[in-house]
Amino acid sequence: MSGDRPLRLLQLTDSHLRAAPGGTIKGWATRESLLLALEAALEGEAAPDAILATGDLSQDGTPASYAHVRDILGAPGVPVYCIPGNHDHPDTMAAALSDGPFYYCGDHRLASWRLVMLSTWDGDRGGGRLSETELERLDRVLHNAAEPNLLVVLHHHPVPMNSWLDKVGLDNAAAFLEVTDRCSRLRGIVWGHVHQPYDGVRNDVRLLATPSTCFQFVAGATDSDVDAHAGPGWRWLELWPDGRIDTRVGYAPKPARFGA
Repeated sequence: MSGDRPLRLLQLTDSHLRAAPGGTIKGWATRESLLLALEAALEGEAAPDAILATGDLSQDGTPASYAHVRDILGAPGVPVYCIPGNHDHPDTMAAALSDGPFYYCGDHRLASWRLVMLSTWDGDRGGGRLSETELERLDRVLHNAAEPNLLVVLHHHPVPMNSWLDKVGLDNAAAFLEVTDRCSRLRGIVWGHVHQPYDGVRNDVRLLATPSTCFQFVAGATDSDVDAHAGPGWRWLELWPDGRIDTRVGYAPKPARFGA
């Protein structure tokens, strides 16, 4: 990778695949919608340097669902960095997605950046929590990393979405932000879970949420209302050597049969 070009990452999140290839959620055939999102995201683009798969990759936590993830996300032939969401089964996911080109959690050097991939899984519930071990690991990596730029990746949102989703966010967000606020080299925090885009800033750190590869929730809603018009989504991230983050969200057209 040339030192004067950005690191290009494609974030795909909340695919909610089931063991059955034709499995659905809220009327969406989720394997098909992931394929649509990936194809549309890559159309006219150079291959990404890596894919970020940021949780709820499976809806049922089965080995078969993760086999679908491997088949689809492994097809571009680039590294795939994965974390669990609340619908995932961490042990099953780790067993399926821990060998090349897949990497499960951990932290990883990519050019002048270090990616810190966190697990916020906290049992069979919608919200998330960072364990004390995971918080300590985050603090240690942010303090000791040799790279000039760091990106933290997790599933649950650490800041309010001002909607019903705040009932199922990151329970110990204050403790998380206390750790991240201490790192002057942290450039961005990226998450999934919310099925909608978000772009904010905290202490010069970019805060980014990404739409799902299947259905999207209506922003600001008091209940889990689904956007009847939005299609499968993704986010491109360009991480520059000087710490800048350029990013854009994209959507594929929503098939009329989905969500019916």
